Amino acid sequence: MITVRVGRADDGSVVSLHAEGHAGYAEPGEDIVCAAVTALVVTALIGLKRVAAHPHEGRAGSGKAWCRLLPGGTPESRLKAAAILETTVLGLQDIAKDYKHYVRVTEGG
Repeated sequence: MITVRVGRADDGSVVSLHAEGHAGYAEPGEDIVCAAVTALVVTALIGLKRVAAHPHEGRAGSGKAWCRLLPGGTPESRLKAAAILETTVLGLQDIAKDYKHYVRVTEGG
């Protein structure tokens, strides 16, 4: 199972995502659930860098993908980063709804 932990700031905005595990939906290399989760987190990382240009760190690798906003940036970059991460969470929650035995999204952390 893939477990995704969503971290939020005091204002409720998403500040971190941490996905870990393997879905086990299909064989490695054929697992559409793993691919979907990875694609969403990698796309969030690309958006944070190229669209929001907000300070962040993160990585995606076998069985683990994460990102975390860092202090700094501008109000505009923070707003863009928040929108990117919230949209990513919505996508992850939708996958978890459709594949509840393979993906779980939790808040906190």
